[in-house]
Amino acid sequence: MQPTKSRRKVAPNTATGAKTTATDNGSADSADKLDQLLLSSAICNNEDIGPFIRKAFTSGKPETLLLHLRHFARSKESEIEEVCKAHYQDFILAVDDLKSLLSDVESLKSSLSTSNSKLQSVAGPLLDSLDSFLESRTVLQNVNLALGSISTCIRLIEICSRSNYHLSRNNFYMALKCLDSIETELLDKTPSSTLRRMLEKKIPEIRAHIERLVSKEFGDWLVEIRVVSRNLGQLAIGQASSARQREEDLRIKQRQAEEQSRLSLRDCVYALQDEDENEDDQHGQHDGVGLSNGLGNDGHSGGFDLTPLYRAYHINQTLGLEDRFKQYYFENRKLQLTSDFQVSSMTPFLESHQTFFAQIAGFFIVEDRVLRTSGGLISKMEVENLWETAMSKMCGVLEDQFSRMQTANHLLLIKDYVSLLGVTLRRYGYPVDALLDVLSKHRDKYHELLLSDCRKQIAEALAADKFEQMLMKKEYEYSMNVLSFQLQTSDIAPAFPYVAPFSSTVPDCCRIVRSFIEDSVSFMSYGGQLDFYDMVKKYLDRLLGEALDEALLKLINTAVHGVSQAMQMAANMAVMERACDFFFRHAAQLSGIPLRMAERGRRQFPLSRARDAAEDMLSGLLKAKVDGFMTLIENVNWMADEPPQSGNEYVNEVMIYLETLVSTAQQILPAQVLKRVLQEVLSHISEKIVGALYGDSVKRFNVNAIIGIDVDVRLLESFADNQAPIFSDGDANQLKLALSESRQLINLLLSNHPDNYLNPVIRERSYKALDHRKVVTISEKLRDPSDRLFGTFGSRGAKQNPKKKSLDSLIKRLRDAS
Repeated sequence: MQPTKSRRKVAPNTATGAKTTATDNGSADSADKLDQLLLSSAICNNEDIGPFIRKAFTSGKPETLLLHLRHFARSKESEIEEVCKAHYQDFILAVDDLKSLLSDVESLKSSLSTSNSKLQSVAGPLLDSLDSFLESRTVLQNVNLALGSISTCIRLIEICSRSNYHLSRNNFYMALKCLDSIETELLDKTPSSTLRRMLEKKIPEIRAHIERLVSKEFGDWLVEIRVVSRNLGQLAIGQASSARQREEDLRIKQRQAEEQSRLSLRDCVYALQDEDENEDDQHGQHDGVGLSNGLGNDGHSGGFDLTPLYRAYHINQTLGLEDRFKQYYFENRKLQLTSDFQVSSMTPFLESHQTFFAQIAGFFIVEDRVLRTSGGLISKMEVENLWETAMSKMCGVLEDQFSRMQTANHLLLIKDYVSLLGVTLRRYGYPVDALLDVLSKHRDKYHELLLSDCRKQIAEALAADKFEQMLMKKEYEYSMNVLSFQLQTSDIAPAFPYVAPFSSTVPDCCRIVRSFIEDSVSFMSYGGQLDFYDMVKKYLDRLLGEALDEALLKLINTAVHGVSQAMQMAANMAVMERACDFFFRHAAQLSGIPLRMAERGRRQFPLSRARDAAEDMLSGLLKAKVDGFMTLIENVNWMADEPPQSGNEYVNEVMIYLETLVSTAQQILPAQVLKRVLQEVLSHISEKIVGALYGDSVKRFNVNAIIGIDVDVRLLESFADNQAPIFSDGDANQLKLALSESRQLINLLLSNHPDNYLNPVIRERSYKALDHRKVVTISEKLRDPSDRLFGTFGSRGAKQNPKKKSLDSLIKRLRDAS
């Protein structure tokens, strides 16, 4: 209380001093008062007085600021004193109340002390019991923790033992699952730090060990699958070849049935198929399906095992290395495919092409199976990229090898195998059009080589021909040389031994042409083009029209020297005409088109030049032979007193020769060929007769000589009529027409009105074959012995004068016209 009173005294004194000082300094200006008011207002409003302090120090008058602050403090002390006075009585009353409570507090304190003593005496045993309980509970917790740790260790040891067991059995996936279980469930719970450190060290080592084992197993599979792929490719291509052969056999049976039906339209033809064949076909089909569509339960397919690959992929998936393994697999398989593309320069491609293509086929069969069954190990795009690479390489190899080959058979062998490769891989969805395009690109080269080979074979066959009719002693020879080329003229089998009308050249050439057709069709077949008959026909036309026709022409012009050889050659050409019909039918059948379409597209006989040359050669030799007999026409008495009764000497010789010729020729020459040859010969004889009358060797002749020539011509016409049993009536008449020139000339010279020749209608009807110049010259030679012109007519009196006059008029008119 005292310090408060003293402070109350100090404050007024200080304020009084300040006022005295302010009074004494009455000279302070109004600015100081304003600052004091502002400072007091700022302090009352709890504002910042920093600006006032800075202003005081800046102006160099801090004493004034200090004075203002002291003045403000003194002004507030009085307010404080008034507030204290207002609350003094309440404070005194509160102190009195506290003193009255002091006795109650002392009694409470003694009561609490008594209660505490009682509590201590009662709680002592309880606390001892609590300490025992806590100790027992701690022991229990330790025992439970020990038991948990032991059970954890036991389970850990069991899983480790199981993992070791799976490792010993190479059951890597289960071993990895055990390791994963240890890591995720037990490793953090393992109480032993030593055991934990051991596991943390060994688990990565075990995984690395498993990875090495799987990688080694996968590497061994990569080595093994190359050999398996080659065998698999050969097996698949072999199955495609077997299927193709079955199709060919079926088509052959169908063609045989069609041919049998064509030969005997009224007979029903049935083709019976054995049950064994059906079973074989079904077995073959099942094999193909098994190879292309079936995977065994053990991962085997068509003889190859993908289990190591699947296990390696699965293990790498479990190890979290799926992407790395995919890349590793793709790169290794790509390297294997690249190595498969290597073509050895030490081994001919003809010997190694099957292994080359079979290896590639097997590779992509395996990849197709991996794509469809591995669950994403390789993508479809990656397989397509590999196939595009393989296709490009195979096309390049084929282009290179085909460009070097000069043997048609080699090209055909490789083409057949490549087409089988295409059929095989097309079943697995791989596009093979590029390969087929390469084969089509070398189609012309193959046929050029084939034509070259056939030219050589044809030349050898023709060079070996002896121009003798072929003798066949056995039925199989007849079937092989006649029936197989449909050269027979009758369905009735001949008696054996059988002498064919052709020589050995015909079946030899037929075999060459048939082989050409079959090779051509074989090359064109299975090449992606369905309708290739036109191409086969084009090359067949070239073979027949260029190779065979030219070779036959050369043979005819160089090797045929006698009538028998020429006759045999003409007979051969007649048979070859039937053979050519067979060739085009055979090509149509092999090409799979109806025969009516082949018949519709037929052209003229492709060996027509050789046929015409053979007939011309035969006709020429016969004409030469006849010319030898026709020289006897010089012995004719052109001024005979009496006409000969039995023909002149030359015609008798010619008749004997012609009859001998016909008896021989009809054995080997077809009727039409014999007719054309005889027609040429008779026409030549007619020309020789007219030529003799027209020539300079005959200066004049009389009617008796003409009557004798008329007898000769009648004998020749009689010969033509006698051939009716061999030819038809029309053909026999055509033979007589070959003598038309000599017949019409004789008729004109013996006519009573020769000037009728001047009538165009009569000339066109009766004397069409005569040349008016020859008529003039020959008519002038017809003379009578009395007047050296128409002497015969003059000897008969006045009745012949009109004929003489008519003939003179004819001669005069023809001379004027010429």
